[in-house]
Amino acid sequence: MPSATDTLASGKRAKSKAANRRAILEAGRRVFARTGFEATTVRDIIRETELAAGTFYNYFKSKEEVFQAIAEDSTYRFRTRLSDVRARATTFEDYIHQAFHAYFSFIAAENAEAIKGGAPHLALIGVRVDTPEMLAVAAEIRSDLDHVLSADGAPVIDIDYLTAAAIGIAREMGDQMLQRRPVNADVATKFAAALLLAGVREIAGKPV
Repeated sequence: MPSATDTLASGKRAKSKAANRRAILEAGRRVFARTGFEATTVRDIIRETELAAGTFYNYFKSKEEVFQAIAEDSTYRFRTRLSDVRARATTFEDYIHQAFHAYFSFIAAENAEAIKGGAPHLALIGVRVDTPEMLAVAAEIRSDLDHVLSADGAPVIDIDYLTAAAIGIAREMGDQMLQRRPVNADVATKFAAALLLAGVREIAGKPV
């Protein structure tokens, strides 16, 4: 059985490792936003931290791995917001408005520091669509839409197309929103929700 001293030392090592990883991700986020993914080097990221090069390579092998980790971390944290939307929304229209606003406000907050600094590459730092985490988010959104449509007595509609449309609108409009000044999640939400709901009404042939 480990002694109290061993347990304490193990806990400190775990905290130190978590802090180092977090420092690298935060540095990577700043450098990617400021410089752009292609121009960024591992050395750039290391210089943004107080860590030695050897310490960096204990956690990541390349800038690609750092970027992937940033994307996965962002997606994981966005899922908690989506869970809140799921708990609050009572109608299909309400879910659409809240889900779009959750996404747009999330990426605006994620990029607030870089926006303040005038970074030109903001669209790179968001929620990617090709990670296992994001595929799980897409599955959750599909399930949510299916549920709220059924519960709301809304007309039958192709749920796969609807899910793809909702995610596509969020992604493309989110990138566009981040390029505008000021960044306004409310305006983006209003436009995106109106666009999607109008399309659903047109396809269904009656109000949703």
